[in-house]
Amino acid sequence: MCRAGSLVFGGGHVVLPLLEDEFVGNDLMAHDRFLAGYGITQAVPGPLFTFSTFIGAETLGIKGALIATVLIFLPSFLLVPGIMPYWHSIRKKKGVQSALLGINAAVVGILLAVLFDPMWIGTINSNFHFIIVLINFALLAFWRIPPWILVLFSAAIGQLLL
Repeated sequence: MCRAGSLVFGGGHVVLPLLEDEFVGNDLMAHDRFLAGYGITQAVPGPLFTFSTFIGAETLGIKGALIATVLIFLPSFLLVPGIMPYWHSIRKKKGVQSALLGINAAVVGILLAVLFDPMWIGTINSNFHFIIVLINFALLAFWRIPPWILVLFSAAIGQLLL
């Protein structure tokens, strides 16, 4: 969790492949539970790092949830006081500005990759699934339905299909 927390730049979604590899890839967590936890995390307000709390609880119970939460936030809490005294002078340098633009571009690429795998590959198994995704997207983007309602809507449809 500490390693995942240190790799976040611009959003927690960039660590999904790392977390999936660490926990699903090492058989510490089932893939469907991983995706379910990710879905639940998207429905609640706050940072995606709450997903680490779910993973910790899923693997080691309450103690695991507490440890995972502390460890994923730890790099940020160490970085802020370490870099803030120097940030104003560092960010003015052209090389640093260029590096930050490159990092931002890489983050967008990683986010697109995460959207495809594990999210798309792991969840869209038929035309019906694709239609549900399109309906959810339309409800979210055009009608501004709150995400938690969409999660409940999708869960209900999922239960009907079982």
